[in-house]
Order: sequence, then C-alpha cells, then structure tokens
Amino acid sequence: MTLAIRCRDLIKTYPGKPPVEAVRGLDIDVAVGECFGLLGPNGAGKTTTLEIVEGLLDATSGDVEVLGLKWKTDAMAIRSRIGISLQETKLADKLTVRETVVLFRSFYPAGRTPDAAIAAVSLEEKANSYVVKLSGGQRQRLAVACALVGEPELLFLDEPTTGLDPQSRRQLWDVIREFKNTGRTVVLTTHYMDEAERLCDRVAVIDQGKVISLGTPAELINRLGGEHVLEFAVQETDRAKLNLESLKRLPSVSNAIEQAGEFVLTLSEPHVTIPALLDHLRSIPVRLAKLTTRSATLEDVFVTLTGRHLRDGDAQL
Repeated sequence: MTLAIRCRDLIKTYPGKPPVEAVRGLDIDVAVGECFGLLGPNGAGKTTTLEIVEGLLDATSGDVEVLGLKWKTDAMAIRSRIGISLQETKLADKLTVRETVVLFRSFYPAGRTPDAAIAAVSLEEKANSYVVKLSGGQRQRLAVACALVGEPELLFLDEPTTGLDPQSRRQLWDVIREFKNTGRTVVLTTHYMDEAERLCDRVAVIDQGKVISLGTPAELINRLGGEHVLEFAVQETDRAKLNLESLKRLPSVSNAIEQAGEFVLTLSEPHVTIPALLDHLRSIPVRLAKLTTRSATLEDVFVTLTGRHLRDGDAQL
C-alpha cells in the first residue's frame, strides 16, 4: 500500500501545571487515493493531529511522513503538493473572491485556473464580491476553492461543510468525490456522521489523544454487534425501576446504555427484541412513553466507544 500519510508514536504535550497531553502515541496510515476521516469530540486531539500533519504545528515527539517526505527537510516540496481548508480561515476582507483565489493560485507552481476553482464550489455569482460581503457559508466555500486551486495531491478539509445549507453541503460532497476519483487523497474532519459515512473509505475515532477504533464505516458499525438500534423511554416516575443489565440480557441485544433520559439498545433482530422488551416492561411494571427503531450509524459507534456524542465537549485540541 502506497501511503500519503504515515504517523508513528505521535505525541504533543503543551506545557502547564500539569502539562496537557493533547496527542498520546498516535499511529495513523492514510493510503494514496482514499478519503480518510478523523472523528472525535472537542478536546479529543484530532485538530492537533491534523495541524501537525499539515506542518502547522511541531510534534513533541514521533515521526510524520507526508507523501513520503518529512517537514523538517522537505517543507517547500510538501507545501507545493497539498491543499488545506482550515476550520476557521481568515481571508482579506477587501479582496474580491476572484482576487483571493488568484492570490492563492500564485503560491503554487501549477494548478487549475482561479475561475475553475470558483466554479467548483459554485461561487461564480460572487466572483466580483468582496470577501467581507460573503455569508459564513460562502466564506467556507471560498476557503475550499483556495485549497483546490493548486491541484494538490493531498487535500486536508477541517470541518468543510460547517455553516453550509443542505444544497451547498451536497455540492461540496460532489467536489470531494470528484477529487478522490482522480486518484488523489482527502483527509477530512467532520461533526456530521452522515458526511463521514457517505464520503470516507476509512475513519479513525480519536479520543483522549489516541486512536480508539479504525476501519471502514461499515466495519465500525458491525463491531457494535448489531445492525439496528432501538430507543425507548418510560414515564419519568418509572425510570428508576429499569436496570441496564436486565436490558442487555434481552434476546439479540448486544449493548444497552442510558442517555438523555432514554434507553438505547443495540441489536440484530428487532422482531425478536421488541416483543421480549414489551413483556419485560409489563412484568416490572413500567409505562412505555416512546419506542422507535432505526439502522445503526457511526453516531452509535461513537457513543458506544466514548460515552458521548460527537458534538459533546467544549475544549478544542
């Protein structure tokens, strides 16, 4: 397998009392031609990891190779072959959209025309508008155009669709798919699980500075032990009567957790579990307030692995 990114025993520690270990011995391989997703809650270390790989931050220790090169000895060569769209990109307010993309195009020895990059993110009508006049979503698309204009071999997209309307999100998904279909590589962070499932060939779930699970979206979902999720709630006064261990013993159930006042069961055969669950609730007895079933998603994987949702937490590391 030819690697676009290779990380070994990556460590990043920030000084303090006590020191903050943002990344703790992280290993990642990203193959050429794949879309690789980094998933993790705020404070998990994924942004720190991404910035080290992008050459924006020095690691405390560890080894990083990008396109077979190293930042310490090959920084200019790497920069000419990668494109980056940061989570927050500050662009010059008094430049137009076209002037901004022309400026970024001048940083690369080769690439697509500025107008082609603008068209790729559907900003043609705003080409002569000043950046200060753009909406948040339009600025986000402009940042992606700046990342694409150098025709990079490796594209980093940190939360690329945040603030975009549903139509713009799907347009950007098409841009990412087209880029990948030419044999080039995408590294993506996102807070949208449907985005990761649709775009990523493989994802790494990062928590507390380490990779805690790695695989294709389908593989991670299968590791839950069930393809379906049953969510139910009981009357508030009855909730204390329920026991998670007894729910885990229901037929075809692989896991049971309680979150936000509801019970969530991972299972393989809903038609077997639901009658058994209803019998169990009647036997206690408790009164059912809500019951729904759905297919398992990466969000369920994430909650099972970390005990929290992707958007939980407030520290960005």
